[in-house]
Amino acid sequence: MKILIIGGSGFLGTELARRATAAGHDTAATYVTRPGTAADVAWHALDVRDPARVTGVLADVAPSVVVNASSGGADWAVTAEGAVRVAMAVAERSCRLVHVSSDAVFSGDRSPYDETCLPDPVTPYGAAKAAAETGVRLLAPHAVVARTSLIIGAGRDLSVHERHVHDLAAGTRAGVLFTDVVRCPVHVSDLAAALLELAVSEESGVRHLGGADALSRHELGVLIARRDGLDPSLLPTGRLTDSPLRSALDVRMDSRTTQRHLRTALRGAREFLAGRA
Repeated sequence: MKILIIGGSGFLGTELARRATAAGHDTAATYVTRPGTAADVAWHALDVRDPARVTGVLADVAPSVVVNASSGGADWAVTAEGAVRVAMAVAERSCRLVHVSSDAVFSGDRSPYDETCLPDPVTPYGAAKAAAETGVRLLAPHAVVARTSLIIGAGRDLSVHERHVHDLAAGTRAGVLFTDVVRCPVHVSDLAAALLELAVSEESGVRHLGGADALSRHELGVLIARRDGLDPSLLPTGRLTDSPLRSALDVRMDSRTTQRHLRTALRGAREFLAGRA
């Protein structure tokens, strides 16, 4: 199978590319500034804000399936409009699409959230992700929209969440770890394996790929610190409800329905942070 990974040089994209080639798939991936490090991958420069370039890359690669793992944060032109451009190009070529979304589409007012729950975002990033979901599902009705949570690595190549904990422990960054913000962290290897499993399946619709444990940002930080030999007592704490920031509080993803149809186990952070998984 020929797989194109949009955002293949990113944290998740790198693991997707590595696993896809290891599984024997003919793998291509895109980057914005520089190619990724995964071997045996055909790299293509792509800015998803450029409609002609999106169409051109898909024409050049001619993939069987596209996994859109790109991340533009709250940049509407990338996260919302870029995802729609990818979905349009996929629909024109009649290939399969797995679109990676986020638990940021939820407000946290109605936890837990299963696959039937509709987006009700409270942040610009969440709104962009929700708009992307809507566009993808309209343009590519057979696509998988895979919502996930905080992505954690193995302590070697650090995710943004792990770097945040390291910087706080070192005192090189201001901020706190909230005790009232709850998410379901997922290991990047589990997530990549599940996404590729969905990519080669005939599944469609919304799927939830959150880890098995619901943890506060501070609880997660303590587990990361202990795994990496840092002093958890150095991690400053606070409450989002006491701050001027606007974000979702308790977003517990109920991934049980999706998990029942997957071979890949979506481990909880208490398990995969017990050692260097």
